[in-house]
Amino acid sequence: MNFLLIDKVIKDALLEDAVIDDITTNSILDAKATCEIDMIAKEEGIICGLEVFKRTFDILGGVEIEFMITEGSVVKPKEIIAKISGIAKNILSGERVALNLIQRMSGIATKTNKMVKILDGTGIKIMDTRKTTPNLRYLEKYAVKVGGGNNHRYNLMDMAMIKDNHIMAAGGSLTKAVLAVRKNHPFVKKIEVETESLDQVREAIEVRADIIMLDNMDVKTMGKAIKIIDGKAIVEISGNVDERRITEIRGLEVDYISSGALTHSYTSLDISMKNLKLR
Repeated sequence: MNFLLIDKVIKDALLEDAVIDDITTNSILDAKATCEIDMIAKEEGIICGLEVFKRTFDILGGVEIEFMITEGSVVKPKEIIAKISGIAKNILSGERVALNLIQRMSGIATKTNKMVKILDGTGIKIMDTRKTTPNLRYLEKYAVKVGGGNNHRYNLMDMAMIKDNHIMAAGGSLTKAVLAVRKNHPFVKKIEVETESLDQVREAIEVRADIIMLDNMDVKTMGKAIKIIDGKAIVEISGNVDERRITEIRGLEVDYISSGALTHSYTSLDISMKNLKLR
């Protein structure tokens, strides 16, 4: 957990929710009131984001949290995740932001784990993409890791990925695009090429791309592409990969499958804070 990044996310969220002027809570409670409350799972899933949840209340101050489980644990409905105590106003005002973050992170971890289980025994690794919520990428990619998945490049500086529009920008030549990147980064960065046809696969092999992505190809075409590549490059499959699609392609001999769905089509895990008691 890099709190230099996380604290800004949390503080921006607290400002957005105007916790400094919580009309309802401030009208009902005085500043000295204290309480205790439970955080409870309402459905089965993998918990991710315990430290983020805690950090929200650390920033608000005056709140203690006792976790009953560890990060990455599987929870059942009605299971108590944590017991929270301290300044009642801070607990009630920070509740929504803290829950929003842990629910979403847990949803991503749970969805990722389902994909990982489908690939069990194949040796293929599931990866995320850059299709993340703006400003929440760090948390969402962390959640993918907790769910058992792997991270693709974090941002545009990590590696070169040549897509269809880059090829068009290079005059329609995949080869020219690769050579241009290699000229600027001769050996430091890996070069990945997104291919949409067998001809592009052959061209990517010829120009010695490090990684070849088979994008939105049907299973039969991907099988042919893998034979053409024949171990000369790392192979990644991508394009509308969900649970149904991954079941279809799990039998192919590839290294990675990337899925934007991990971070853009998950369902938040249902978690709530209940049983408040004033002390």
